[in-house]
Amino acid sequence: MTRHCAEAAAATAPSLLRVLLALHCGVLFLQCSAASAMGGDVSALMAFKRAIIEDPHSVLSDWTDADGNACDWRGVICSAPQGSVISLKLSNSSLKGFIAPELGRLSFLQELYLDHNLLFGTIPKLIGSLKNLRVLDLSVNRLTGPIPSELGGLSSVSIVNFHSNGLTGNIPSELGKLQNLVELRLDRNRLKGSIPGSNTASFSPASNIGSTAHNGLCPSSRLYVADFSYNFLVGKIPSCLKYLPRSSFQGNCFQDEYSVQQRPLQICTSGSTGQQGVIYGSKHPGHKHEKMEQPIWLLALEIATGVLLVVFVITGIVTASRSCKLKPSIRISSWNRSKSWSDEITVLIDSDMLKSLPKLSRQELEVACEDFSNIIGSTPETVVYKGTMKDGPEVSVISLCAFEGHWTSHHELFYQNKVIDLARLNHENIAKFLGYCRESDPFSRMLVFEYAPNGTLFEHLHYGEGGQFSWLMANEDSHWNCPGVKIPAHGAAAPICYYLS
Repeated sequence: MTRHCAEAAAATAPSLLRVLLALHCGVLFLQCSAASAMGGDVSALMAFKRAIIEDPHSVLSDWTDADGNACDWRGVICSAPQGSVISLKLSNSSLKGFIAPELGRLSFLQELYLDHNLLFGTIPKLIGSLKNLRVLDLSVNRLTGPIPSELGGLSSVSIVNFHSNGLTGNIPSELGKLQNLVELRLDRNRLKGSIPGSNTASFSPASNIGSTAHNGLCPSSRLYVADFSYNFLVGKIPSCLKYLPRSSFQGNCFQDEYSVQQRPLQICTSGSTGQQGVIYGSKHPGHKHEKMEQPIWLLALEIATGVLLVVFVITGIVTASRSCKLKPSIRISSWNRSKSWSDEITVLIDSDMLKSLPKLSRQELEVACEDFSNIIGSTPETVVYKGTMKDGPEVSVISLCAFEGHWTSHHELFYQNKVIDLARLNHENIAKFLGYCRESDPFSRMLVFEYAPNGTLFEHLHYGEGGQFSWLMANEDSHWNCPGVKIPAHGAAAPICYYLS
């Protein structure tokens, strides 16, 4: 019995040794593979750094291949533990240079955020080889050239954002291959041609009939957010995309009944592609926007941005009011603490003011703005809606972003003073103030203006098309563009900042 056990053990020992040896070799192979992958990622990232010619904030200062580990570098995120690079986040870094094609070698990359920089040149074709990429954000840069058709190979991508660049050429039909695409933003570029899918039958995001590239964007059944506005696109809007808001197509050269607010015919027929995108970022010598030093939160306010200027810029015109012999300032009663913040302030308005300053209900504004679905602009502090009142006029409704619990007596006093000042204002450069909405259930603070269809001051000053207007530029330009209007010097040096419920 003992002899048999010894013989069995002797026979088993070599097999067990071989298993352990195989496991050890497997571990070594995985370690070598991981080291090799990291070495390739480091090489790709260093190539990207070499392509950056200006890094004013030293964002890439710790990018060095001395230790061969990129996982500790700023903006780089790796899979645990010490695996491959899966995310590169360098938004708002004022980086100036071009996008190195070597980024296409980051085979495990899932997120690429290079937005709000000063990157120029073209989008590398090799980016299309990133099979694991889910987010590609190159918005608000100086990129030019066509959108590579190779991006149709991004089989996992769900968000593609190229807005506010100088991209040219046609929208590649290969984007229709992106079956996981949820968000596509191509607005504010110089794209031409028609939207792929213009000849495709009716389509909705709930259906997915056919999945070939020749159908253009129509096979992208999960595309719920898309913006093609302010390009030079022609033809008809594809039926498969008409579930999107009309504002997603404005500022182009479309010619069908669904299109609204298109470019003038002479611009569309002249072949001009206008100014190269909207440029953001840090100060750049020789550029016409060099005064805009890093306005990070310049956001799309589109057509009604000029109306926002009224809210942010005009708080008092003391000299003009004296010369025009306007009525004395309306008294605002002192406030006492009560049960509700919204009841702390009472504005005393005379009968004449009531005639010229209608108080509008939230319900009628909700109907006018199609259940507050017709959004034409937004910032972190406001949302701008376009609507049509029951009696006919088109209006812009600015809803201040505020929670009732955060709305203090100081906020209410400021808001009511603003309403009174706007009611008194009558200036040729300012959109007409039509009224206000002040309700507590649900909590609402809104301002209503006559809709300004001819765009904003910034659009006319810089490139004659839909665009954006910042507080910084308003503070700069209003002195000479709006005679009689002054920037307030008492407690209103920046926009009102509230959050919407």
